[in-house]
Amino acid sequence: MATSSTPSQPLQDRLAIVTGASRGIGRAIALHLASLGAKVLINYTSNSAQADSVAAQINAGSNARAVTFQADISDPEQVKSLFDAAESTFNSPVHILVNSAGVLDSKYPTLANTTVEDFDRTFSTNARGAFLCCREAANRIKRGGGGRIICLSSSLVAVLMPGYAAYVPSKAAVETMVKILAKELKGTGITANCVAPGPVATEMYFAGKTEEAIKKAVEYCPLGRLGQTEDVAPLVGFLASDAGEWVNGQVIRVNGGSI
Repeated sequence: MATSSTPSQPLQDRLAIVTGASRGIGRAIALHLASLGAKVLINYTSNSAQADSVAAQINAGSNARAVTFQADISDPEQVKSLFDAAESTFNSPVHILVNSAGVLDSKYPTLANTTVEDFDRTFSTNARGAFLCCREAANRIKRGGGGRIICLSSSLVAVLMPGYAAYVPSKAAVETMVKILAKELKGTGITANCVAPGPVATEMYFAGKTEEAIKKAVEYCPLGRLGQTEDVAPLVGFLASDAGEWVNGQVIRVNGGSI
């Protein structure tokens, strides 16, 4: 177990890559890991302004502990470059990967009406992207303690709701892959887990949904509200810390009890 951290800064001197970190859950995770002392590489695909805003918030009034890097995680060369950039910028091995990048078809088509193009796009980012990031992490994350791989999935995998015939299978693939990876990393000190949020009030969640659908989600939750990104980030922070070492090969559904 790594022991260089302090109780107030449990991730001090550790380097984290957070994909899809320019907005939504990924943004909250990047901010939270930084608050725990981590140095953070903020990955984004297209919106540099949003990514720069996250980095600026982290770096305000402190030494530069966050940088941004554009990369499409479905491209193996770009994933390699992502890790290269993190290592060279901070002169450190990567300790933590949080793969939060994901896409969702906001048309919510039935399987019969899902186009091959939309299916491929969903799997390219959600499943292939997770595979490429996990593969790179498995080969490059620091061994010997403190190494963490955390992938974002979805509580919808446990629901099998109509309209998600591409999205849910893409996330189910990630959950299975991570469980296997945890076993394959035996002896490295690296843990691998999935965090699977339920409905969270993000731009991606609201896209294409009716007010009625959102109201039903709120009513179905025992806590009577949608999740917030701040409900998810602390769990990721725990898993990334030494305190979370004994949690390995798990899928943790964080949804307020709605699923």
